[in-house]
Order: sequence, then structure tokens, then C-alpha cells
Amino acid sequence: MTTALGAPLAATLLAVLAACTSLPGVTTTRTEGQNAPIVASDDPEEDAIGAREHPRIVASYGGIYSDRQAEIMIARIVGRLLAAADQPNQKFTVTILDTAEVNAFALPGGYVYVTRGILALASDTSEIAAVLAHEIAHVTLKHARARTNRVRTNEIVDKVVTGVFGADTATDQASNRSKMSLAAFSQQQELAADKEGILTSGRAGYDPHAAARFLGAMGRFAHFSAGDADQEGDFLSSHPSTPDRVQKAIETARAFFGAPGLGETARDGYMAGIEGLAFGDSPAQGAVVGRRYINPTLKFTFEVPQNYTLQISKGAVVGVAGEGEAVRFDSAEVPASMGLEDYLKSGWIAGLQPTTVKRETANGFEMATGVAVTPQWNFRVAVVRHEGRVYRFIFAAKFDSPAFTQAAEATLKSFRAAGARDLGLVKKLVVRTVTAGSVDTADSLARRMNGLSRGTDLFYILNNLYPGDTLVAGQKYKIVTVE
Repeated sequence: MTTALGAPLAATLLAVLAACTSLPGVTTTRTEGQNAPIVASDDPEEDAIGAREHPRIVASYGGIYSDRQAEIMIARIVGRLLAAADQPNQKFTVTILDTAEVNAFALPGGYVYVTRGILALASDTSEIAAVLAHEIAHVTLKHARARTNRVRTNEIVDKVVTGVFGADTATDQASNRSKMSLAAFSQQQELAADKEGILTSGRAGYDPHAAARFLGAMGRFAHFSAGDADQEGDFLSSHPSTPDRVQKAIETARAFFGAPGLGETARDGYMAGIEGLAFGDSPAQGAVVGRRYINPTLKFTFEVPQNYTLQISKGAVVGVAGEGEAVRFDSAEVPASMGLEDYLKSGWIAGLQPTTVKRETANGFEMATGVAVTPQWNFRVAVVRHEGRVYRFIFAAKFDSPAFTQAAEATLKSFRAAGARDLGLVKKLVVRTVTAGSVDTADSLARRMNGLSRGTDLFYILNNLYPGDTLVAGQKYKIVTVE
């Protein structure tokens, strides 16, 4: 599990370090039924936007998550929602992304994305139907196109990347991930999608009150995760959740469908669909174990100093120290013919002082290091070549200090090949369902997750329960196990 970053400066530091490429070793696969070509809509430009951005979105969010049970379940839900929305001929590509982020979003052209993180948080079919109906509404109401016309996101991001990193955004892969950032829908668009989504899911026969219920669950999860990482990509940041919005969702459901208790929830079917779902960080992107990052695929590891917290976030490894320092680790495609010193001087980092660039080695790895200074930030930058790939460490601090320099140097010196003992520390977390017995309580089931950091609290949130709640005997509940 992740740990708190704390101060508001942490979020600012992570934002400064945000433009990067994805971690290597993530294989983008095609899953039957998920990425079949979309039949052209009545707007070729929208189709082109979605088709262009789709592979980038997939790559930047860890690839496609392949789970046949979940795929079939989602395909059935989408089919019912499209029929209820009077869009039976509209073709959608729904993709499950292999990331722990609790997120869902849509692109023009009928591309809809849900993460396995949001699948793990939902507790029944009606809740995930509410999410999908909301995103389908954005597409059918042409919100993505309106947003694209209103805010030229790529142009804005290009300026930010150039200003902070000195990058040539036409060629530098550091801008690829940021170019996919989706500007948030307006509050008016969100409320319109909420209303249309609730109407659609209700007409499809699902519990129309699930939208408000799941917004509450996501709010609890966001609070649980607050400060653990930059939250800008999560659902509740691009889909702001407020008490007023939840209340409006309740009012819409009541106005059109009546009091709670009507509509299908299909809890048992949903629980069966997510049985065995991967939870947390994907091993393909490596794992954070305490203050260490271990990549079991490419077999390397490094460790940050004691005052840092680490986690995988949006295709990179990020860490923040309580003193207002941050580090980002990512990768870049660099020609084998280009030396590391030349790459460091190639213009992708603003304020680099060329005279500080030097070649080093640590644990048999070739490195190049340098110092960069901008009016607001101080950087220690290093690049490492390993098996034909170049990895980048970017340390940032508002104020330079000997301790900041020592932390950067200690991290670099810890970069080494991962051995069997290191690889043995990487554990797989999965979602399992358990059936409550007649004497079980929320507290007794929560204790089954004591092996995880904050596991008891996580149990309550994943099941939308509170300490002391009475369970329904014979009903399934979620736990996360280490396997």
C-alpha cells in the first residue's frame, strides 16, 4: 500500500516532474472483443481523434488488463446501456486498463476506459453500470468534442513541458504522456452526464441510486488515498465529487424512478466477475516494497533515503520527502549511438548547467549526472543505461542543500541488478470474495486483511461498510489477499 506525502508542496513538486514517458516492460496486448475496430460514426474527425489517442492511452496506463470474466461482464452491461440509451447501433470500444487508479474516462469516437482499480472498488453490477453510463453519456452528448474545441490541451501541455523541461515537444517522448492528459469536463457537462447516465442505467433495469452510492464510495477511497500520490488523474479529480453533486444524483434517481430498493444490483454476478482481479500495482510495472522499487521483469532495483516515500504513479516511480523534495524515475528511448552525457545535454531538461555534467558508474552501470537550476527549482538529474534502455532520475527541490545532494547520490548508488532475494519480495495482490457466515461482522472479515498496511480500513472502503456494521449472512464481500 502507499503512504502519505503530506505537505501541499509535494503535489506541486510532483506536478513539476509530471512530464515523462511510461515505464518499460509493459506489453500492450489486444484482448478479444475489447479493441475491435469501431464502425465509423457520423463524425470522422471524432473517430480520428479516438483512434489516434487510443494506443497512447493504453500504453500510458499500463496496457490492457486481460480478464475474460470481467470483459464479458462489462460487454453485457454496455450492450444493455446502449439499448436503453437508444444507441443500439453506436459502436463503443471499452477497454480495461491495467492500473490501480480508480478512474474512468472517454475519448471522442466511442472509446471508453475503466481501470481495474475502479472495478475493485465497485460492489455490484449497478455501480459499474453507473460509471459506464456516465462515460457513454459524455460520448453521446458530444462533451469530449466540445471540450476539445474549447481547450486545445496539447498546445497548453506543450507550453508547460517546454517551460519546465526545455523539451522539443515535437520529438521528445517526455511530452507523450502529458499530451494525453484530458482537460476536465465543465461542471455543467458533468451534471448533464450524471443525469443522462442515471436515466440510462435506470432504463436498462439497473438500480438508479447506484450512481450516488458509488460516488460516496469513491469519495471515501479518495480520502483514504489522499496525499499518497498526485491524484490529478483519478476519477474524482476529473469528475469532481461534491455533496451537492451526490445530492443531485439522489434527486434525479428519486424523481424518475422513486425511492431506493428498485432496480437490479446483481451483486453476486458482479462478485463472480471480479474474483481474482489483480489489485494494486501491476508486477509488470514493478513493485514498491518499503523505500525500494523492484522491477521483476527487467531485474533491477533502487532505494530512496529514509525520509522519502515511494509509489508507482502514471507510468513512473515517484517519491516525496517531508522536507519538500521529490524524485521521479522514468525511462526514455535514446539511440544506442548517443552517449549519456550527450543525451543529458540534448535539451530535455531546462536550466541544465553543462559544466556539471559528468560520467559515473555505480554497481557496474554506466551513468551521467548533472545539475539544473530554474528560477523556482533546483534539480539533480541522472541517466542510466541498462539493457539498451535509458532510465532517468530527476530530483527536485525548492531549496538546494547538502542533504538534497546526498539523497540524490545515495539513490543513484543504490541502483543495481535485482537478485533472487529482491525478486522474492514482490508479492501479487488479488481480490477474493468471501461469503459471510451467520456470526461474521464487518470487523471479523476486516481482520482477514491485517496482513496489508491499513488493510482493515481498506476492507471497509472496498465494501462500503463501516466498523460495527452488520453483514448479510450468505452475501459475498471483498478481501484482498497476498498470493
